[in-house]
Amino acid sequence: MSGHSKWATIKHKKGAQDKARGKLFAKLIRQIEVAAREGGGDQGSNANLRGMVQKARDNSVPVATIDRAIKRGTGELEGVRYEAITYEGYGPGGVAVMVECLSDNRNRTGADVRSAFSKSGGSLAEPGAVSWQFSRKVVIVVAGDAPEEELMLAVLNAGGEDLTRVDEDWQITAPPNTLTELKSALEGEGYTIRSAEVELVPQSTLAIDDAGEARKVLRLVDALEDLDDVQNVIANFDIPDEFFEELDD
Repeated sequence: MSGHSKWATIKHKKGAQDKARGKLFAKLIRQIEVAAREGGGDQGSNANLRGMVQKARDNSVPVATIDRAIKRGTGELEGVRYEAITYEGYGPGGVAVMVECLSDNRNRTGADVRSAFSKSGGSLAEPGAVSWQFSRKVVIVVAGDAPEEELMLAVLNAGGEDLTRVDEDWQITAPPNTLTELKSALEGEGYTIRSAEVELVPQSTLAIDDAGEARKVLRLVDALEDLDDVQNVIANFDIPDEFFEELDD
């Protein structure tokens, strides 16, 4: 299984807390505001905004809330100005970690992220020390009842690169500029899209075969994800599936 597929599995199995509606809504709203500020409020010409809005709708964010976020981003309504910041660091066992944030106070966010790393046995790294281990890719998850050979053909014809099994579903990776075309092509073929976005993925993974070490790494990820300014945490570790029951205890 590819490194990113494994990370997606880890996020799926550990991520019940990520589904907390209020926290998820707040993250999505910030993403919409930033996308509207950087590329304008017209979804037809702003592909990033269009993708953020679709993601919000898929997660049941009210239309009125989305519209207000767009207007705050374009300046039609007063609001906080967020900036995108990415932090790099190492977790227990040398695991590489990327932390994507949207913040209205760089000093506060940096201090919070640094504290989460240090309290969990990790450390922040200089810009560029970790990021070379990750690439930005389109990641699309398709319902697992799709036949593999047919789906693979559709993926390749639409410009996708890789198809892997992640739990009960299929995960597709592709170059970052193919999101709209690939998603539309798959939907046109009748496939059920569970999620579709552009995100960082690890190029390879670091195997962790000790449950105690795996617990430490997951605690770091949880601590980072609990921070209000953190939008996404990506790490390059791989742990055996049988660890999950033990880690849930």
